[in-house]
Amino acid sequence: MELKITNLSKKFGDFTAVDNLNVTMTTGVYGLLGVNGAGKTTLMRMLCTLLKPTSGTIYCDGKDIFSMDSEYRKLLGYLPQEFGFYPEFTIKDYLLYIASLKGIRPIVAKKRVKELVVKVGLQKAINKKMKNLSGGMKRRVGIAQAMLNNPKILILDEPTAGLDPNERIRFRNLISELAEERLVLLSTHIVSDIEYIANEIWLFKDGKLMHKGSSEEVINSMPENVWECYVGKSEVSYFMNKYKISNMKTEANGVMLRIISLEKPIENAKCVEASLEDVFLYYFGEKAGNENVEI
Repeated sequence: MELKITNLSKKFGDFTAVDNLNVTMTTGVYGLLGVNGAGKTTLMRMLCTLLKPTSGTIYCDGKDIFSMDSEYRKLLGYLPQEFGFYPEFTIKDYLLYIASLKGIRPIVAKKRVKELVVKVGLQKAINKKMKNLSGGMKRRVGIAQAMLNNPKILILDEPTAGLDPNERIRFRNLISELAEERLVLLSTHIVSDIEYIANEIWLFKDGKLMHKGSSEEVINSMPENVWECYVGKSEVSYFMNKYKISNMKTEANGVMLRIISLEKPIENAKCVEASLEDVFLYYFGEKAGNENVEI
C-alpha cells in the first residue's frame, strides 16, 4: 500500500491551507505535528476525498484517489476531530448503523462489531448509550467505527484531544497495534502522542512541510542548542523575554530553566540533549512569555 502526494495545494480564496506538498507513505505510523490552524485537517480531508485540492494529485498505488471513487473509500478509515452520533443509540447500535452506511453485510457487521469492541476495550459498555459515554470512551468508539471495514489506510485527526493521560496512553498503544499491517496518519499538536509510536514525524506549519524523518532525525534538524541553568526568581522574566524557554521548574535554590539558544545564555548553563518538545517549541512557538505557545 502506497499513498503518494504530488504538488498538492489547497486554497480558500487568498488563504493557502496546504502549500505544494510532496510526500510518499507506506505501511506504518506517520505523525503530523503542528499547532492548530497549520493545515493538518485540510490535508486529511483531501486524503479522505472530502475536499478536492486546488492543484496537485494524490495517488493510491499509482491511481488518482478521486478517480478511484468508492474503490478508494473501501480502503479508508477516518476519525475526524468531531464525529456525529445519535445520543440515544447504544455503542452496539451506533456501530451497526455505521456498518450499514459503509455497505457491510449484517452478518459480517455483527462479527466485526463484536471483535472491535474487545479491541478498543468497550465490551462491558457495549449497551451503554452514546450520550452517557466519557470523552475517552467516545474516542474509542470513533476508532472502532473507523476500523469497521478493516481499512488499509487509517486517518486520525487529533484523536487524543481532550483525553486524560491514562486514556492517551491507551490510545497510543492501540494505534501502534493497529498499524502493524496498515498505513496510519495521525495529526496532533501534542508531542507525546507521536514521539514513541510514529515511524516518521512531519513538522507542518502554515500549510508547509518543514521537516520529516524519525524522531531522532527531526530532533537533529534543530540548529540551536538546549541549555539548562539555574537563575533567581527575579531573573525569570528577563530570560523569558529574551529566549525560548521549553521548561521551567521552581526549586529551593532558584528556578531551573531549559533554554533553546545558539549561544550559551549564562555562565552556569549546561548543554543538554534536545527533545522533541524542544524542537516543537523551536519551530512552532514564540518566546515563552507569549500567549500562543503550545508545548
